[in-house]
Amino acid sequence: MAEGWSNRFGLPVELRTDSRFFSTRARFRAWADGRRSWRMEHFYREMRREHDILMDGDQPAGGAWNFDTENRKRLPDGTPLPSRRRYAPDHTTRQVAELVADRFGAHIGNAETFDWPVTRSQALKALDDFLVNGLPWFGDYQDAMKEGAPFLYHSLLAPALNLGLLSPREVCAAAEKAWRAGRAPINAVEGFVRQILGWREYVRGIYWEMMPGYADSNALEAHRPLPDFYWTGETDMRCLREAITSTRKYAYSHHIQRLMITGNFALLAGIAPREIERWYLAVYADAVEWVEMPNTLGMAVFADGGRMASKPYAASGAYINRMSDFCAGCSYSVALKTGPRACPFNYLYWAFLIRNEDRLKMNPRMAMPYRTLSKWSAAEKKRYLGEAEAFLDKILPIDNRGS
Repeated sequence: MAEGWSNRFGLPVELRTDSRFFSTRARFRAWADGRRSWRMEHFYREMRREHDILMDGDQPAGGAWNFDTENRKRLPDGTPLPSRRRYAPDHTTRQVAELVADRFGAHIGNAETFDWPVTRSQALKALDDFLVNGLPWFGDYQDAMKEGAPFLYHSLLAPALNLGLLSPREVCAAAEKAWRAGRAPINAVEGFVRQILGWREYVRGIYWEMMPGYADSNALEAHRPLPDFYWTGETDMRCLREAITSTRKYAYSHHIQRLMITGNFALLAGIAPREIERWYLAVYADAVEWVEMPNTLGMAVFADGGRMASKPYAASGAYINRMSDFCAGCSYSVALKTGPRACPFNYLYWAFLIRNEDRLKMNPRMAMPYRTLSKWSAAEKKRYLGEAEAFLDKILPIDNRGS
């Protein structure tokens, strides 16, 4: 590659290892070679050992590799939330914002609300802010969602990491130091390190090993177009409205909102993978294709058929109600499974399982819902499919649907 560029431009070209990552592309290829399945957990453990992060000798710090079962708590009502540090635009940033507003003013978002760190100094301050105001509670509440609180205890460091303003090694080292000093619990620190040393490295490896064909993945044969409300936020579904509104304002929503709200809806509704994938790439400050595409196609909508995830992350309104306060005051009732006031996630979930039964029923992690479904009559299945179809027809008129 370097020789081709050198010949084309008449300049010496030297390819160097990308310092924004722990692993090289060759290292991931060596790990993946010959494996029947590529599971992040296996790769993550190798990375922990290899880079001596959260290790006590040859054993994982805290006595376990993964504390994920401790990290699924709903945020208790009345919990005081930290005021996360944001950054007033400097002169250069304001100039860029004016340029964006002038050329792309009709696009989603508002450049006037941009307040992300754009310098090394600001990025280090953002890291310090997270270590004090986010990390100690990140583990417990990393899956929680709350109205008007898009940041909660999340790190907000992905844009700085992707730009190279912070290195993943220094971020993981700082988190580990906080645990060893007693300033953050192991479940929080391990969960955070796993996002960087595990997921971030893993999805990059998936991307470079599977592209370019990966971009066209559509294992569930989903073809509906993306609803307009993904761009406007104008929907009666409060959870979607909340996630998309914060996206429009901050170019951000945290990973559970992306996976279990906007991603889950796209999965259940059968939205064409490339349409939802292009949306994620367009709207988020941390969206670079190498990380955004595998997370969307592999995790959010299961378009790769299980290369990344062992099952589709499909859920009804019950999950959203359990992990958020979005359902209270919504136009729809999460307690109702069908009918005009029922939460659309409820009948969309079962209709999704019915439509994809031949593809998914043999998946051992889908055994429980399919055991339930096996007891349903043909008439009941038809009723759920009909309600889902009627709802999707309402938000996607038939003459605007994909093929």
